[in-house]
Amino acid sequence: MSRESLVTERSAGGARIAALAGAGLAAGVAAGVVAQRRRTRALARDDEYRALTAPLGGDRLEVVSADGTRLHALSFAGSETGCPATVVLAHGWTERLSLWSRVIAGLRDRGLRVVAYDLRGHGSSELAADGDYAIERFGEDVEAVLLAAGGPASQTVVVGHSLGGMSIAAWAARHDVRERVAGALITNAGVDDLIGGALVFGALGSALSPRWLSRGLLSSSVPLPPLSTPIGQATIRRIAFGSDATRAQVAFYERMLIETPASVRAATGIALSDLDLRSALARLTVSTVVIAGDEDRLTPPAHSQRIAAALPDPAGLIVLERTGHMSPLERPREVAEAVATLTESVVGADAATLTESIVGADAATPTAA
Repeated sequence: MSRESLVTERSAGGARIAALAGAGLAAGVAAGVVAQRRRTRALARDDEYRALTAPLGGDRLEVVSADGTRLHALSFAGSETGCPATVVLAHGWTERLSLWSRVIAGLRDRGLRVVAYDLRGHGSSELAADGDYAIERFGEDVEAVLLAAGGPASQTVVVGHSLGGMSIAAWAARHDVRERVAGALITNAGVDDLIGGALVFGALGSALSPRWLSRGLLSSSVPLPPLSTPIGQATIRRIAFGSDATRAQVAFYERMLIETPASVRAATGIALSDLDLRSALARLTVSTVVIAGDEDRLTPPAHSQRIAAALPDPAGLIVLERTGHMSPLERPREVAEAVATLTESVVGADAATLTESIVGADAATPTAA
């Protein structure tokens, strides 16, 4: 065979390989699209998924944080005969306010007014001004939402899941807590040493806790596949959920995760990888409940135990069984019950104190003859 014929044959062979590879890739993409359509149709028939994705309603609140970042917030009225209090909800990293949908419903059923907001760069909130996702900025966002929510401190409780709980700690570090709220609840959060090696290497990784691994996991800006896949859902279930999580819950969170901009996910992850808010807990001086999931792999119960031990006014540590990192999704009834119980406790205590002071004043005031 001549040199020219050999080159021609090799070129033809390369073209055939490229064509086969292209056909294989196209077939893979087509199969993925078909599988995605099947999952979409199955979820459309899932009553729980339909309920989770139903419009929330609520009234829009104008919220502008200290650095000018505009936050999306909604207010949901409670019944007039319910407890006269407002609960402010802050969701976690790569989530959005709809994470709280069933918790909101549970709190409204108890007559409580609820305000929920999207963290900066998440959901319908603006990207952070100057790209600033430092934990201090998330704390300033809590202050901005509390101001917009209005109402007396004696009738306000703030609640945070994961990064939302960390945001509350960051807020407490720089503000007078009692000027804004009467109670707080933190669920599935940590204030230092997030993730470490436990997520990848189990108990050994937790003991070693290499910082490079934490930073690498949390700050990754690798784009996520735009389509749901069985592997993706299995990974999310393993990392973020407990044994009892449903297909609807996993798919609902997966969509939030996919829709979070990669730049926001990475910038926030960098801030979390260097997080140390242990000293801030001493300034969270109101009654505070802490919730953990016994199967939480992202912030294991040991994190919640350390938080509860460091609080000036701990109001209880609740460990939910067969529950992962997504307690508001996995156990909305239990979370709503804990929030409502705390709220009614601190608001009732303040009302009783006020009544006693009024009665005491009346008793000391002489009446006219």
